[in-house]
Amino acid sequence: MTYPWPEQPEPTAEEVAARVRTEQHGSVLLIRMTRPEKHNAVDAAMTRGLDAALNRLDDDWALRCGVLVGGERAFCAGTDVAVGPGPATPRGGNYGVVARRRRTPLVAAVEGVAFGGGFEIALACDLVVAARTARFALPEVGLGLVANCGALFRTPRALPPAVAKRLLLTGDPIDAGRAYELGLVTDLVEPGEAEATALAVAQRIAERSPAAVSATLAAVDSAVLEADARGWADTDAAVAAIIDGPERAEGLAAFAEKRPPRWR
Repeated sequence: MTYPWPEQPEPTAEEVAARVRTEQHGSVLLIRMTRPEKHNAVDAAMTRGLDAALNRLDDDWALRCGVLVGGERAFCAGTDVAVGPGPATPRGGNYGVVARRRRTPLVAAVEGVAFGGGFEIALACDLVVAARTARFALPEVGLGLVANCGALFRTPRALPPAVAKRLLLTGDPIDAGRAYELGLVTDLVEPGEAEATALAVAQRIAERSPAAVSATLAAVDSAVLEADARGWADTDAAVAAIIDGPERAEGLAAFAEKRPPRWR
């Protein structure tokens, strides 16, 4: 279930191209989110761009792995709450990413913040490479929202349940070093090295048997498919519980006005 964000005009091809750019490195596709002035917050144009790039990753059989990267200060700050992320896409769901079933592995390269939906995008990837200065957070409860892009069931899968609850219930961030110790981050690197390291990991994957990699990924994903279906249903129920209440409106108003929310 998605939140009722303001209706946006259909993004132009130029806007989509400006939000997400792709570079092919041999059989690896690098997908770059390019909205630094908004910390790569997702609007309709970015959703369209991510969806198109990931469609290409899965449909082009010459591509064997993908790398998703943001900027130096922010991997992705999540939804642009001023305008919303645009409609979910048929193949990718929200952001064009989080409900997608991929045949091709995807590595996240995280520098800076991965907050809210940005963290959920990273959780939807297969591997996470992060700089030591990266931080992850799920601040939705501070806005009167619940995380609706997979965090309610993927966070306790990637982290110990008590740690996942602390993130989800407080909105407090976790740094990359702690995330590495707990197994969320697969490769911990120095600042500025996440992209290069993620590309190297992706190249290692791309050198392996394409059929074996694809079959392995399908088998691993199939093992959690039933749990994911229940997780999405539970997420929809959580969103339904707060979607028409006053706290969502107050949380978003407080964020826009840069003040603490006044919960009633």
